[in-house]
Amino acid sequence: MTDSGNQPAATGTARRGRPSAPFLNVALILDTAMAIIERDGPDALTFRRLGTELGADHSSVLRRFGSKDDLLLALAARLMEEALEGFVPEPDWRETLASLARRTRAACRAHPGVAVLVAARTSRRAAEFQGADIVIGALLKAGLRGREAASYYRALVDTALALSTYEASVSLLDEQAREGDHQAWQREYLAASPKKYPHLASVAHHLADIDAEDQFETTIGLFIDAVEARARRARDRSDA
Repeated sequence: MTDSGNQPAATGTARRGRPSAPFLNVALILDTAMAIIERDGPDALTFRRLGTELGADHSSVLRRFGSKDDLLLALAARLMEEALEGFVPEPDWRETLASLARRTRAACRAHPGVAVLVAARTSRRAAEFQGADIVIGALLKAGLRGREAASYYRALVDTALALSTYEASVSLLDEQAREGDHQAWQREYLAASPKKYPHLASVAHHLADIDAEDQFETTIGLFIDAVEARARRARDRSDA
C-alpha cells in the first residue's frame, strides 16, 4: 500500500487559489483518477485532467507520479488492495484460492474501466506481493513445490484476472450491443442447424442458462481441481 496516502493535507494554497502540492496525497489522486476513468473512460485520464478535477496545477500531480505509467501501476495496486482488504486465508487451501479469486472479480466489477486499463500490469507493489504470498502459500499447502508452485501461481492469477477483466469489458459495452450478445444464446445458437452442427445443437438449449457467475466458478473450480490432481501426482511420485 502507498505510505504517502496518509500524509496530512496542507492548509496553504498555491497561486490562483489552487491547492499546494502537499495537499495532493496519493490516495486523493488515485481516488480522482479512478472516478475519471469510470465516468469518462480510460482515454480521459491525463495529468491535466487530474489537475483540473483536483483544482490544482497538473505539475503537482507529476510530483507525486513521475509518469502516467507510474500512475497506472499505482491504480493496479489499488485494485489489489481493495481485493485483499480484510482478507484472511482459509484453513482449506482450496477455499483460500477460490475466495481470493472471487475478491479479485469483485474489485474488477466495482471498477470495470480501471480493471480493463490496468489488470494486465505487474504493479510490483506491496499489495501484489501480499497477494502472491497468500496464493503461493496455499499452493505449497496443497503439495506443490518449486517451479510447479511458481507456474501455477502465475497461471491462477492470470486466469482470475482474465475472467474478471473480460466480464468488466462486457459491462462497458453499450446496452444495445450487450443485450444483442446476450440474446444470441437464445436465438442464433438455438437456431443453429442440427445437421450442420450436431454437437452444438445437443447442448444449445443449456447455453442461455450459463451466466458470468457460472463461467467464473466453473473455471476457478477446474483450476483448483487441476492443482489437487498435480499435487496428488507429485505425492505419488515421492512415495514410489
